[in-house]
Amino acid sequence: MTQTPPQDQLLALKGKQVPVADLLALFGTRVRNDPSVLFITQTLKDVGLSTVPYFANCNLRAEVRILPLESVAAPESDSGDGEEEEGEGLSQGALPQHSFRIGDLPAARNGVDSVPSDAQVKQATHLMAVKNYSQVPVIDGTSTLRGVVTWSSVARMYERNEENSLVNAMVDDPPIADVHRDFFSLLPTICEYGYLLVRDMSGRFTGIVTAADITERFDATAWPFFVVGEIEFRLRKCLGAALDPENIRAVQHKNKKTGLITDLMFNGYVKLLDGHQQDPALRQKADQNWQALGWTLADRVQFVHQLDRVRVIRNMIAHFDPQPLSKSLCEELRQFVGLLRQYT
Repeated sequence: MTQTPPQDQLLALKGKQVPVADLLALFGTRVRNDPSVLFITQTLKDVGLSTVPYFANCNLRAEVRILPLESVAAPESDSGDGEEEEGEGLSQGALPQHSFRIGDLPAARNGVDSVPSDAQVKQATHLMAVKNYSQVPVIDGTSTLRGVVTWSSVARMYERNEENSLVNAMVDDPPIADVHRDFFSLLPTICEYGYLLVRDMSGRFTGIVTAADITERFDATAWPFFVVGEIEFRLRKCLGAALDPENIRAVQHKNKKTGLITDLMFNGYVKLLDGHQQDPALRQKADQNWQALGWTLADRVQFVHQLDRVRVIRNMIAHFDPQPLSKSLCEELRQFVGLLRQYT
């Protein structure tokens, strides 16, 4: 369970190089998952700190520098009203350090239900029917693959009036890949066969990836991109129509004061509406902006809080977090886009 370090202990880290593992330990955790990453990021932000590179994307043995938030968010700005350069100029370590591998899919490491080569055909078909499989491998031990039984191969056996045996009921040259193989290069194979057997470096079969697994992964990974895009589109639509361009310029970089809502990112949207930010001038303009929207039924504090949460989640997506968003984070996006749909 994560813990909150004393504020003076966190502030004492300013300017220091800290191993990622030590930073996690300070917060009482050893893992970087959605809850711990968001908690640490927000706790550091609350005391005006951040890390370079982003601690969530570094190797666990790497070191990060603890820096004031403003120096990380707006390095080119000479004032406090700059817009955070989200998704641009990503720090070293923010991008993936290797290609996405077939072994990164959970299905590739979840184990394989199989039958031995001396099994009867009905044992294979029963397993397929009970577990709703389209195929089942024929494996002796953990690594000696004899073939794969599919509904199509069983049907062919009966069509040819062949002897009812496992040898006649299986495909003897199924698609196989090692866990380290590049995921995208294997997509044509999975599309052609509908499945792919995965084995580790010892030759042991560790999983089977199907077209359904690819669809599920795409949904889990791509859906957040699309919904964040919709959120941004709707925010720009309502903010751009209602707000004075001068108020938009107030939250833009000194050299980017276009007054166009399309030149802002999520940090800027938060500043446009946040009534509790430090800069009194921006607070006053935020009050004007909220009134201009005319959302009398919306709770401003809760709306801004949810918007800031979307900003954090959006940054996780933009920094290529290797794991799909958790159900709770997806639900936050779903709730916020639903709210926006009511007002735009």
